[in-house]
Amino acid sequence: MKYFEIGQRIRRYRKACGLSQEALAGRVGISVTHMSHIETGNTKLSLPVLAKIADELSVGVDALLSDAPKPDKAVLSAEVQEILDSFEANELPVAIEVLRALRNALAKQRD
Repeated sequence: MKYFEIGQRIRRYRKACGLSQEALAGRVGISVTHMSHIETGNTKLSLPVLAKIADELSVGVDALLSDAPKPDKAVLSAEVQEILDSFEANELPVAIEVLRALRNALAKQRD
């Protein structure tokens, strides 16, 4: 596990939230020094601390562990359903045809 990379992701999300190290450390219940060491990869962080950091930054733990989190099929399916719901009834057959063509093209690519 690359703790430096995890720390850098935490730093990016923290800054995007407009939080200082001190503010995030206080919310998580750790020292500012410990937060600094986490962000620089100079210490390993525990799962409970990682979970608290993710919660305070409003991100999933997977977003902190990896630049390319695995997609959640249920979330993605809900997004596709939302898109389909936005079509007029007469547009749905075309949308379905496009989705089928995409599925077939991706299946051929996998083979």
